[in-house]
Amino acid sequence: MRRIAVIGAGISGMTTAHLLKERFDVTVFEREVAPGGLIRCKDVEGCLFHTCGGHVFNTKHTEVFEWVKNFVDFEKEYIKADRNSVIILGESFHVPYPIENHIYYLDKELQQRCIQDFLHIASSGNQTYLNFEDFLRKRFGDTLYDLYFSPYNCKVWRSPLNQIPLSWLEGKLPMPTIEEILYNNMNHVEEKSFVHSTFWYPRHNGSQFFADRLAEGLEIKYKTSVDKITYYSKTTQWGVLGGMYDGIVYCGNVKELPAILRGIDIEAYRPDIESFQYHGTTSVFCEIDNNPYSWMYLPSREYDSHRTICTGNFSPYNNAKGKMTATVEFTDKMEKEQILDNLKHMPYHPRYMTHQYHQYTYPIQNRDTADTIKSLKRNLSEKGFYMTGRFADWDYYNMDVAIKAAMETCDRLKL
Repeated sequence: MRRIAVIGAGISGMTTAHLLKERFDVTVFEREVAPGGLIRCKDVEGCLFHTCGGHVFNTKHTEVFEWVKNFVDFEKEYIKADRNSVIILGESFHVPYPIENHIYYLDKELQQRCIQDFLHIASSGNQTYLNFEDFLRKRFGDTLYDLYFSPYNCKVWRSPLNQIPLSWLEGKLPMPTIEEILYNNMNHVEEKSFVHSTFWYPRHNGSQFFADRLAEGLEIKYKTSVDKITYYSKTTQWGVLGGMYDGIVYCGNVKELPAILRGIDIEAYRPDIESFQYHGTTSVFCEIDNNPYSWMYLPSREYDSHRTICTGNFSPYNNAKGKMTATVEFTDKMEKEQILDNLKHMPYHPRYMTHQYHQYTYPIQNRDTADTIKSLKRNLSEKGFYMTGRFADWDYYNMDVAIKAAMETCDRLKL
């Protein structure tokens, strides 16, 4: 049986391994001590800490849902929950998410300004969007842009929104028409009426439950860093840590490839790869006041955090008795002193328990990124080297999209 090495035991790597293991002898290499990548969780004082975000499962892709059902029993092992998200614009000024469908929560002056914006947008006809800022202004109007979209997204991306190309965000942005916005406001249509308004969440151990379940039945070498992958042209095989493989599926970080690959020349790609931008995330685990929310979006300029994920509300087993917990997110690295200062000003009085920083969480594309990755993948695939995953593809994949991308990669694999 031909041998495949999969680099990385995150969602992408483990999905790939399962899809290939009936046809190939598959070995997964993982540098950490446990599977899961960005969806890892750990116990802190009897409470469940999602160390990077708060990962839940939902999908519009039927084939992904059916595939995941091979590993979990949604009815017995998961909770199906309604998403209850809120935008906190002031101490007692909470507007349900998404804001454009809840204009009637705003004061009369803001409502009137929004109406004027919508009339202007409707009279402007078909629009061409030059960048992310241009899209937000022309789609939702200046009032909502200034009130929410600009301050929130500037905290998330920490870069001028007019420098973020819209091509990168294609398929990831809400695209309501003015007619839909008006209808939803007039009829008070709630978030639960929309796609992704509900989600599945494991009863125990959060997203780590799913990672551990996927790891079953796979050969995963933990605590194993792959710092060299060598192509041998005479045998058309790849060498990894003393073993020979007929193909590689790389689910790691593309920024590491120029230093890792041997026997194949990708130097022409190095300048572009080195220029790829990204953000990290500091996830702060806190005890927090009781609340009914799943996600809180935080545009306020009084503190640097952009979002609180109330993972303690996802499952009753996520909290120790008498506690309610949540993860407060900051873009990029924050020192503990900065964190503690920020928490003093944040809603629902988050009390620090611990925190973890991940250097790579959000890949940022420019106008050329997708073409660079596509060209690199095409050239490497000719040698039996394939790539999939958030930082291999340098694309912002949620869990279900990562699974779908791995499926598509395995369908293209020719060995």
